[in-house]
Amino acid sequence: MIGLAAADDIEKIVLEIEKEEKKRNTVVECIVPPPSRRANFSLTPHKDKEELILFGGEYFNGQKEYVYNDLFFYNIPRNQWLLLKAPGGPPPRCGHQAVTLSANKGQLWVFGGEYSSPSQSQFYHYRDLWVYHFADKKWEKITTAGGPSARSGHRMVCIKKQLLVFGGFHDNLRNYKYFNDLYAFDLANYKWTRLEPKGTPPCPRSGCLMIALQDGRVLIHGGYSKTKLNKDSDQGTIHMDMFLLTPEKNDETGTKWKWVSVKHTGVGFSARCGMSVAVAPGNRAYTFGGVFDVEQEEDLAGEFFNELHHLDLDKIMWRNVALSGKREPGKSKKRRRKDEEGNVEGDGSADEGGSDQNITDMDVTTEDQVADDDGTSKPTVVPSTTILSDDGVFKVTQGPTPQPSSSQEVVGSEAAKNQHLFAPSPRMNCGLVIKDGVLYLYGGLIEDGDKQLTLSDFYSLNNTTIFDSGGLSDPNRTITIDSIKPSRVEGGCVF
Repeated sequence: MIGLAAADDIEKIVLEIEKEEKKRNTVVECIVPPPSRRANFSLTPHKDKEELILFGGEYFNGQKEYVYNDLFFYNIPRNQWLLLKAPGGPPPRCGHQAVTLSANKGQLWVFGGEYSSPSQSQFYHYRDLWVYHFADKKWEKITTAGGPSARSGHRMVCIKKQLLVFGGFHDNLRNYKYFNDLYAFDLANYKWTRLEPKGTPPCPRSGCLMIALQDGRVLIHGGYSKTKLNKDSDQGTIHMDMFLLTPEKNDETGTKWKWVSVKHTGVGFSARCGMSVAVAPGNRAYTFGGVFDVEQEEDLAGEFFNELHHLDLDKIMWRNVALSGKREPGKSKKRRRKDEEGNVEGDGSADEGGSDQNITDMDVTTEDQVADDDGTSKPTVVPSTTILSDDGVFKVTQGPTPQPSSSQEVVGSEAAKNQHLFAPSPRMNCGLVIKDGVLYLYGGLIEDGDKQLTLSDFYSLNNTTIFDSGGLSDPNRTITIDSIKPSRVEGGCVF
């Protein structure tokens, strides 16, 4: 990392970093320990090799912000991380999007994101598009006009030989804006097009789920946005609605689409943002984690989740995927006290991320609620919990133990019910991918009052029946998974 003065102009800093990257003329590869703690990175599966690819991210240690442009390759058979430094790479960023393609012997496409000064006093949002060529081990910056404005928190998928970019936000600490525009980048002629689909689009948002379906449609779910109430206060909104972006029949240009609002069915769960999604063969997706905050006059009560959900993309139906036997609680609650000006200061507790020391008997997660027809979601009254331990710093609670419904996939055999099964701790914005029938989860964030804890733990959940061979046609069918095991756990969380 280049040493930077917080007072310098942020745009000049970014340009200087990019110039330094252009001076690199050799490829450097080395086997390294797992990546350092970071959040808002991209984690993508290699299309043709048994590898995962991690790029970028950020880490705040309470005093200084670090933003990265590291490119890591995780070799799955060897359980080994490789750090690759290639000529002409992008400047450091977080909150970007990345997708991998098989074209031209393999490519990694990266768009947008943001950079922060070490003091977090200035932010710079990118609108650049990059491609890393696996065969040549070389970065290329794509310079073409007509693309999306600078942003982070957007979503990007590849469909019909084009990249689709939706949503995101721009915030320079003076004002902010959330987007619901849609752009297509043609991978054949390297041109951007702003799309104007028919129908009513999702309202502006960032951090939503965006999934490319096998039939050529694109699903949008959830996300977060905020609006100004007055000069000194904002109101955040967690979205739980769902839309399908449908191509018009007989359109060969790939530019004619229609927005359709859809009702999602199955198990209901409480409103949350910061969920991560991984797409599996057979038109299925899996989500993990998230956070829900309830703001009251004096407190900000937050729940972090470690629930694994399955979304049937044909039926638009949600199911729980839950471990039977011993597991960690599914929710982590924190309390944050607001100061006289309405800002938040910590005075509460949170689970210690990355630790399995407080695993308790929990069978399956409860159906908290059912989504309304309009896609909005309201928390329901949850039965009282039992406090298992409270040392004044971390409070561990155990909720009720309901029976599984027909919309739940019960994971684990009867013999495993009394075994010490491991599950990742509650978190938001983790890396989540599926590769060759294995679900991989990396890192994420959790908060303890006004402290942000960055995770660097790494887990795999191996079950080809769910993730690679067609999934569940019968919602009452029980799937057996032996256990969740950490592929490699490094560190955990820090203040």
